Order: sequence, then structure tokens, then C-alpha cells
Amino acid sequence: MEKYEPLIFHGSCENSIKREIKDQSLDLSFLDPPFNQDKYYHNHSDNMKTNEYWTWMKSICEMIYQKTKDGGVIYFMQREKNTEEVLRILRETNWVFQNLIIWKKMTSAVPQKYRYGKHYQIIAFFSKGERPKTFHKIRYDAPLEPHMKIKRDNGLFCTDVWTDIRELTSGYFAGHEALREEKSNKRLHKQQSPIALLLRILLSSTKPNDLILDPFAGTGTTNIVAKQLRRRSIGIEKSEKNIKIIRKRISEKKVSDNILKYRQYYRFTENLDDIWPISIPFI
Repeated sequence: MEKYEPLIFHGSCENSIKREIKDQSLDLSFLDPPFNQDKYYHNHSDNMKTNEYWTWMKSICEMIYQKTKDGGVIYFMQREKNTEEVLRILRETNWVFQNLIIWKKMTSAVPQKYRYGKHYQIIAFFSKGERPKTFHKIRYDAPLEPHMKIKRDNGLFCTDVWTDIRELTSGYFAGHEALREEKSNKRLHKQQSPIALLLRILLSSTKPNDLILDPFAGTGTTNIVAKQLRRRSIGIEKSEKNIKIIRKRISEKKVSDNILKYRQYYRFTENLDDIWPISIPFI
């Protein structure tokens, strides 16, 4: 098997983590679990009791901690209303806080009856130990915002507020990247993460040959990006339907999954050639 071909396991993330992953082997884990907001999953109840749900999340974070190298990191994405719980369970499982990333999703936000419209998700960035063993100071060619008068010649450093990555919404802006059924054009997975989001995370906190885990793989975005960046990766997915989607997506090499379209955007990053090798074409 090709060195960077993702390992995709079908089953519960708890069992697969225990069986398939060695202790002290992971460099980065990305968690984008079901948010427990009563959405339909054909093989998962998304309406668990609150305490039960967070006990489950805590158990997974604890297991991943044991499988992570010293200095390895975890990125945990969740709804903004669950920020306190995410920070709590990560601290209680010995992870060390680094950043709370605000992902403003570039989508419309309609006010509710008694509060502002929701416009972002949080991504908690924690490390095993006081400092991450790997962190790259990413620069990107940020769009000129209204309050800026002059465009910077060397781009901007990436901060903990991400306003330039669009969510794959259900409508027009989902674009060609969103996976769809051939006949009905219906979305295969409504919570598909954008390529650009995982690209930024992996560029910032990993290097070639590192081992990446996505225990709620969904449509395999993490694995698709990791493979192109010459990172090893493991994806775990409970849904047999999603497993088929992931494997088909990896083999098809869709044009919309090619990360090279973002290369120019990150050209001001000082060590870009080292962390993003491009000697081999899209695989």
C-alpha cells in the first residue's frame, strides 16, 4: 500500500482507537463529532442525555490522549453553546489549552426571537504537555477588509479568528466540493467539512510523515487533505454508507478535492515548501 494511503476503519471510534492505534503514536487528532442536536443519523442517536453525551466525549478525549505523542495536539470542533463543556473535558483529561479558535463560517445568520444569530463554531486547540512540538506560523494572502487601507505585500499571520473559510452550506455556496448523489443531486452528508479548514489545521500543526487521526471521519476530508500533504492518517467511521463514500472519494481524486488551488494563498508562509511538499502531483 502507498505510504500515505489513509487507513479507514469501520466501527465505533472507541473500539477502533483501542485496537488499531498504538500508544504514543498520534501527532494530531481532529474531532468533529455529532453535536447532539437531534439531527438524523441512521446509526447514531443524536439526542443523548446531556450527561451521557459529555461522558462519551470525555472518554474519547482521554483515550486519544493516551495514544498521542508528547507535544501532540488535538483540535476539537463544536457548537458555540458547548464551549464550556469542551474546555472542561479537555482540561479534565490532561490536555493543555493553547487557543480557542473562532471559525466565522461566511454564511448568513438570522436572529432568533431572543438572541443574536449564530455565525460561528469553536475549535478548541489543546496540546499534550505545555507546548505543541510542532507549530508553524502560517501566513496567507488575506482579502483586504473594509478597515484596511493598504494590502500587505507579505500577507497576514493566521490568528485565532478564521473569517476566510466558507462552510459547505446546503445551498448555492456548497459548490462543487460538496458530495452529492448522482441522480438526485442531494447532499450525501450535510455536515461535510471544507477542504480549506483541514488544510489550515494540518499545515499549522503537523509536518510530513506525521500521523493524523479523525475518529468521526464522516466523508473523509481529513484523510483526503492528509494524503496530499504527505501525512499518514487514520479515519474511523461508524456508518457503513459513509465508509463507502470515503473510499470512493479517495480513489476518485476529485478536482474539487485538490488542495493545490490554495497553494498561492499560503505563499507568504516562510517554510511552506518544507511543510507542503509538492514534488508529486495530486494523488
